[in-house]
Amino acid sequence: MNMTVGVIGLGNMGGGMAATLVRKGFAVSGYDLSGSALARAEAQGVNPVAQLDELIARVDLLILSLPKAEHVEALCLGAGGILERGRAGLLVVDTTTSTPEASRKVAAALAEKAIGFIDAPVSGGPKGAATGSMSMVIGGSDADLAKARPVLEAMSGTRVHIGPSGAGNVAKIANNLLAACHLISTAEAVSMAAKAGVDPEKLLQGLNAGSGRSGATQVMFPTWVLNKAYDSGFTMGLMRKDVGLASDLCESLGLDLPLSRQVAALWQASAETLADGEDFCCIVQRSDSQLYAKGE
Repeated sequence: MNMTVGVIGLGNMGGGMAATLVRKGFAVSGYDLSGSALARAEAQGVNPVAQLDELIARVDLLILSLPKAEHVEALCLGAGGILERGRAGLLVVDTTTSTPEASRKVAAALAEKAIGFIDAPVSGGPKGAATGSMSMVIGGSDADLAKARPVLEAMSGTRVHIGPSGAGNVAKIANNLLAACHLISTAEAVSMAAKAGVDPEKLLQGLNAGSGRSGATQVMFPTWVLNKAYDSGFTMGLMRKDVGLASDLCESLGLDLPLSRQVAALWQASAETLADGEDFCCIVQRSDSQLYAKGE
């Protein structure tokens, strides 16, 4: 494996991805504004780099794991960023849940300097990043995907090439809108059944054997909700952001989608009682505060 890899953003997701690639035999360097994040990555075999321009200059493939689209645009197109510092042939893989518009804008600008760009937002949370079992929905050219394939295969379990630049983020926004909806609808269904005298765990077994199953019934409820763990590693603030991206996309397309609009309203209203830092599965507490109360 001769491809050198850099990771910008060494938080829960980026740090896990970087450590996974180290274990798979890649030479990985990393950059983060947080000294503690750099130290954690170094302890897992990642070479810490203090200067962003140094990292951009030294690697063949650059992975971005950032909070929002505006951070991606600033890093890629801003002063001292990838457009200015990157060399022809560099390939950028953005795992941020961003906007399709931002991805297309960045891809077009970087292409003028022969720098490739793939939007490859991920699902699977910190555990998926740390174990290399994440799923990716990918937007970009066939050529860039082929070049990135060895790295993507090492850091993820499933990859789906959705289409050209921006398509990956359209798919991720759609996925997270459904996840946001399924958490609420499952919470209501489980609450209804519990009030009718049905054990929630038995109900989930029944749902997962039928047509009502979803990621919420198969993963979220058994892993983080019914045991009252609420420790998925994905926060209320991040899901509110993603639901907001879905609302913005619907508005830009001139769509009137009443269920999506109601889901977005429920997530926005949840800020009254659930802080951004709470686990995103805590949204179920808005449906039934007693059944889904946190454990002691």
